[in-house]
Amino acid sequence: MNEINSRITKLEEELAHSVIANEELSSELIHNSKRIEQLERRIAMLESRFSSIEDNIDNPVPNEKPPHW
Repeated sequence: MNEINSRITKLEEELAHSVIANEELSSELIHNSKRIEQLERRIAMLESRFSSIEDNIDNPVPNEKPPHW
């Protein structure tokens, strides 16, 4: 009977550690998802700004190799 109690205690401890790890991973996933959304918004804003700058350029700069090439 003592062996069964010992095994149950060990399983409960492992389950508790798994629950904590799962909560930590879930929290990190939420944090990373929010960060990705922020970065996607910033990229979209920058793309918009670059596009408006390109639209306002009278003479577009040619895509040529620099003179030192």
